[in-house]
Amino acid sequence: MPEDRTHKISCSSYTYELEVAFEILSGKWVPQIIWHLSKGEKRFGQLRKLMPKVTQKMLTQQLRSLEKNGIINRKAYPEVPPVVEYSLTEIGEKLIPSFNSLDEWAVEYLKGREGQVE
Repeated sequence: MPEDRTHKISCSSYTYELEVAFEILSGKWVPQIIWHLSKGEKRFGQLRKLMPKVTQKMLTQQLRSLEKNGIINRKAYPEVPPVVEYSLTEIGEKLIPSFNSLDEWAVEYLKGREGQVE
């Protein structure tokens, strides 16, 4: 999310509250990050393996954005090499029922599209 847009969340420039959710969840990899963290805390390397197409830079940016917005926790351990674990915050965990509903919707949608010719 561009830096100049991240500050919109703290002001009242939204017409509907749903826009806040779309703003926070707008990153290409954000839904996948949240989905994977819904299964339990993960280290950075584990997330990279689960999402092999994301670059290290992009994953770092999206994790920082989610942390800044209070959706995930970042816990760094003072070890060598550094160990960092990510998990959902309480408010982040509240997204999971919505993600489950979207997953069910997607399954239904794809079933309905089977056999259709474009």
